[in-house]
This record gives sequence, C-alpha cells and structure tokens, in this order.
Amino acid sequence: MTAITDFHVKAANGTDADLAEFAGKVLLIVNVASKCGFTPQYEGLEALHRQYASRGFEVLGFPCNQFGAQEPGNAEEIATFCSLTYDVTFPVFAKIDVNGSAADPLYAELKKQAPGFLGTEGIKWNFTKFLVGKDGKVVERYAPTTKPEEIAADIEKLL
Repeated sequence: MTAITDFHVKAANGTDADLAEFAGKVLLIVNVASKCGFTPQYEGLEALHRQYASRGFEVLGFPCNQFGAQEPGNAEEIATFCSLTYDVTFPVFAKIDVNGSAADPLYAELKKQAPGFLGTEGIKWNFTKFLVGKDGKVVERYAPTTKPEEIAADIEKLL
C-alpha cells in the first residue's frame, strides 16, 4: 500500500507539489467546489485546520469540476473565492479529476485504500473526505454529507 505522502500533485499555480511535505501529519483530503450545496463546509474545514494545525494536522483541498460543473473557475478565481468568502488558509491545489480515466493518481490511491459504500471506489460528489494517519495511510472515508465538525473526534484520536 502506497503512502499518500509519496505522491506529487500540482499546486494551484501549476508547479509540482510534493506531498512528502506533509509526512508525519494527520491529513484530511477533500475534493472541493465553489458552487456546490456543500460549499459552506469550507467554513468547517477551515475551523478544523485552525484548531489542529499546531498539533500536526492539515486540510488539503482539491477543486474538482466533475459533479454538476460546480467548480468552473480557474486557479486564480478558485483561490480568490476561497480566501474572500471563507478565509481559507489551508492548501488548495490545482483542479483535478477524481473519477474516470483522467483521475489524479492521488485519488486513485485514496479510493483504493478506502472504498465507498458497498465497496464502490467512485467518488459520488464534491466534499468527499479522506482522513489520513501520520503513516500516510487512509484511516477513514466520509460522505459529502458528513460535516467537518463531525470528524473532529477522529482527528483527535490520530493526533
């Protein structure tokens, strides 16, 4: 099983980002969107980030436009939205696909390590969340309807 921190992804500015930077931390990886019914979860994600960052926790956001075209903006528009609307300080990376033949390799591994309901691997919608332990392995997968604050106890256990 590959550690999530072994992957390289694209930063919002298009440069290579090495997830090894987050090795030894507890991570919550989320596919996000600006025009989704779950978009207000940015507030809860940011609250978790601020509450636990000093203890070795990071939220990592990956914009995705595969569900109802709810993330149509470019990287600059997404960053501006996140900053101005929700004062997001956690990393938001380049827009990716999470399903299909063009799915980012990171998401292929996340889905493999933590299949969804009834063992299906596909991401069903924006704001699916993956909790990753300090060892870089997925501990839990949460549905889009799971509010960030409902994950706090699980984060506490891993810190």
